[in-house]
Amino acid sequence: MLIIVLCTLIIGFGSGFMLRPAIAPVPPADTAAIPTPTAWVSSDARSTHYFVAHIDEARQVVAGCRDGSARGGECATAEEAIIKADAAERRKRFLGN
Repeated sequence: MLIIVLCTLIIGFGSGFMLRPAIAPVPPADTAAIPTPTAWVSSDARSTHYFVAHIDEARQVVAGCRDGSARGGECATAEEAIIKADAAERRKRFLGN
């Protein structure tokens, strides 16, 4: 029984190591040469702090992300900034400050 279990484990792990490139292929080393079909992608995505300070611009970026004219890391940071700004405004109204 022990021999059968050990043989099964060895065959299973061996097959996993042999099939790993087919199951989860490694991305090519030169991914910078692959063009991305995006309308607008900034290489330096602005931070959440920037969008909190410029909330109108954050709302424009989020609107662009929703209609598909803008993509990239700024979509998430702009939406996070809007959530933070709205929460700060609600907290300010609640506390009366």
